[in-house]
Amino acid sequence: MENRGPFLSFLACLLLLLFSFSISAITHDHQDIQEYIVYMGSLPSRAEYIPMSHHMSILQEVVGESLMDGRLLRSYKRSFNGFAARLTESEREQVAGMEGVVSVFPNKKLKLQTTASWDFMGIKEGKGTKRNPSVESDTIIGVLDGGIWPESESFSDKGFGPPPKKWNGVCAGGKNFTCNNKLIGARHYSPGDARDSSGHGTHTASIAAGNAVPNASFFGLGYGTMRGAVPASRIAAYRVCAGECRDDVLLSAFDDAIADGVDIITISVGSIDVYPLEEDPIAIGAFHAMSRGILTVNAAGNTGPNIASVTSVAPWMLTVAASTTNRVFVTKVVLGDGKTLVGKSVNVFDLKGKKFPLVYGKSAAFSASKVKCAEDCTPDCLDASRVKGKILVCNISFPYVAYTKGAVAAIVKDGSDWAQMEGLPVSGLELREDDFESFLSYINSSNSPEATVLKSETIFNQTAPKVLSFSSRGPNIIVADVLKPDITAPGLEIVAANSLKALPFYDDTTHVKYSVESGTSMSCPHVAGVAAYVKTFHPEWSPSMIKSAIMTTAWSMNASQADYASTEFAYGSGHVDPIAATNPGLVYDITKADYMAFLCGMNYNATTVRLISGEAVTCSEKILPRDLNYPSMSAKLSGSDISFTVTFNRTVTNVGGSNSTYKSKVVLTHGAKLNVVVSPRVLYMKSVNEKQFFTVTVSGRGLDPNMPSSASLIWSDGTHSVRSPIVIYAGIFRSLSP
Repeated sequence: MENRGPFLSFLACLLLLLFSFSISAITHDHQDIQEYIVYMGSLPSRAEYIPMSHHMSILQEVVGESLMDGRLLRSYKRSFNGFAARLTESEREQVAGMEGVVSVFPNKKLKLQTTASWDFMGIKEGKGTKRNPSVESDTIIGVLDGGIWPESESFSDKGFGPPPKKWNGVCAGGKNFTCNNKLIGARHYSPGDARDSSGHGTHTASIAAGNAVPNASFFGLGYGTMRGAVPASRIAAYRVCAGECRDDVLLSAFDDAIADGVDIITISVGSIDVYPLEEDPIAIGAFHAMSRGILTVNAAGNTGPNIASVTSVAPWMLTVAASTTNRVFVTKVVLGDGKTLVGKSVNVFDLKGKKFPLVYGKSAAFSASKVKCAEDCTPDCLDASRVKGKILVCNISFPYVAYTKGAVAAIVKDGSDWAQMEGLPVSGLELREDDFESFLSYINSSNSPEATVLKSETIFNQTAPKVLSFSSRGPNIIVADVLKPDITAPGLEIVAANSLKALPFYDDTTHVKYSVESGTSMSCPHVAGVAAYVKTFHPEWSPSMIKSAIMTTAWSMNASQADYASTEFAYGSGHVDPIAATNPGLVYDITKADYMAFLCGMNYNATTVRLISGEAVTCSEKILPRDLNYPSMSAKLSGSDISFTVTFNRTVTNVGGSNSTYKSKVVLTHGAKLNVVVSPRVLYMKSVNEKQFFTVTVSGRGLDPNMPSSASLIWSDGTHSVRSPIVIYAGIFRSLSP
């Protein structure tokens, strides 16, 4: 019996070892395995480098050969380096710490789509959204922008038939540029080709009419199916900007687009300054497009919140402001004491939870005389040796300085309402003033302040829409009695197609198929897509009828959704509602002759009108600008204290049902109390396309010199609600610049 001792000891050790292995396996099996994207930067230039092999070896090292099955989801080996895999949290931490790995972040699958803007506005693929496929396929959107990336999946012609018979254009995109049955035409007007190098033109084209592309995201942000408003429509690209946008080029592109046979023109191009109509190439080109039945949709500009900053002012164009959706990107910073602050940025770089020392700009000054400018992180005021390897904190947003000085991240004070895509391979975020002050308090109260910056997150259910601060405001300083902008649409953090020539990060050769952009450049193609969508149901409608349908069915907005002083000068008629726009009930139609009489009513002489219209005119017919049959009503008065009475003359066309009765309703919105009388108060429409005339008389006293006074006129037959804003104001208001 004594001889059994060693054997029993051995057996006990063996059982303990087996038990340990079992517990380890059970523990591993029950760890939460999630999908992650492992981003490894740009592809190495070495010919012998095989991305797939490298990705597999990383996984084998971390999870082991026996657990490899089903772990690798996909390998990124064409445009940038990285892979998607299923990992436990501990495995994710191991991978994140490996050489060559830039960041590891969750592969989130969200309920809403990448183009969350279309879901937000009610156009939901496969969820009851009505389509007119045959007409949509015959609809052509002309994109006047910075070119296009023809190989993008957004412009694949899979499932498309030949171009519409009305198409008169060509594919003159240049060497190695190929069109197809989706991207049916391309032109360029400077040396080179029609290929997009900045990403801007590709982005805007895909917003308006891009195909549905599943599994799109910007490094995991905004994951989902990307699509345009009218994915079955055709695109013709006109590269009008190649480093610069010249007037002669813009006019040439309009000339071609009109002759080529496009149905809608979207142009996210404009000037910082406002020019008279006869000196504005976009206004001139758009006038000729209108005369041929083509609606031009133009961005309002990005110089807000300054009052009177809108540069798209011609009444025959549809001018678009930028607003939010219910989706935003936020970025968190975790302080050394555990407190978390939430800021804004589009940050795809994760510091992997590692905390780095914080250095406030003034603490990294070259000398005592440089402290003040160092707070703002002015380049010449900072000592790089004090910044390198730390998180730089600045009063003013200069992320490039943080990068060049060797910082791992930048945190700045910024009260803007939008997340910036810094374009730098460093982490960063902007904090609002109160959070920034709290952040500084932590720095000042800690002996060794430190923090880490997390990768951006996607948050939904935000209060929306709200006009963005950068969106240009009215009033219209060229045509004071025409309200501009006309409408607002999503322009915040839009994920859409990108040119592979456009690199998202400075000093990095990473290529991406999709990018995140904000601006009225993004809101403009949203409305162009809506205009095309409306046209697919009403191909016979004039540009002004489509424009009216979009404006009069817009979601109502108020001062809390813009800013106190601008209101309608920020959002026009409200936020675009694509579905309602297809069935407006009544429309305000405007003919070419009406526009000519309008120009004469602005006291343009016959010679000047001809510069705009290209036709001889006698100006025997004149219309006061406020009496142009516009879907909104606006009047500028000469003083704020005087009593006033203003009359607007309008005519509506019935595009709803026959034997309809429309009753008028006036809703006062803000500013001085207005007395509004509508005559007649009821419109009886016996037949479709019948026209009825009415007047709106507005009187009052004591206008607020710093804010417009407004009301809304609503015509309703119980089914349709046709709303027009009425805006009365005195003078040009104060600037809203910070």
